[in-house]
Amino acid sequence: MALYIYSLKPPPNPNKFDALAEQGQKVFDSENCAMCHTPPVYTNNKLTIATGFAPPVDAEQKYDILSFSVGTDPNLALKTRRGTGYYKVPSLRGVWYRGMFGHSGWCATLEDWFDPRRLRDDYVPTGFKPYGMKTYAVKGHPFGLDLSAEDRRALIAFLKTL
Repeated sequence: MALYIYSLKPPPNPNKFDALAEQGQKVFDSENCAMCHTPPVYTNNKLTIATGFAPPVDAEQKYDILSFSVGTDPNLALKTRRGTGYYKVPSLRGVWYRGMFGHSGWCATLEDWFDPRRLRDDYVPTGFKPYGMKTYAVKGHPFGLDLSAEDRRALIAFLKTL
C-alpha cells in the first residue's frame, strides 16, 4: 500500500513562475522564510513547540526542535489524545492544491492565511470554525502578516508555484 501511495503524483501545477512569482521569491528570501521552509522540499522537518508546552529535559537530544515557537494555537498539540506538544513544520510543496491552512484548517486560502486581520478576536474564519463560535482569532505564524499588499500578493503567487 505504501509503495502505491508513494507512486502517486500530484496534478500538474497550473500556476506559472512569472514576474510576480519571481518578485514573491525575493520576498520569500528577504523575509527569511527558508529558515523553516527550506528549499527544495520547503520544510526543515523540524518541530516547533506549542505555546504552553514545556518539553522534557532530554527532548533536544531526541528530537530536532526549533529554538522558537511560531505561536500556533496549542489546542491540537496539547488537548487531544494525539497531542505531543509539538507541531512539525509543514512543506510548502503543492500548497497551491491543498486548502485549509492552519493546524485546524481555519483559513481556506493563502490570502486568508496572510491576512493580518486573522489575529483579531472579531475575525470570521473562512475555513473551520470552532463549535458554537461565529468569530475566532487565528493565532500564530505571524510571519508575512506585516508585508505590504503588493509583497503579500507576490509571495502568495510564488508559493502557488511550488
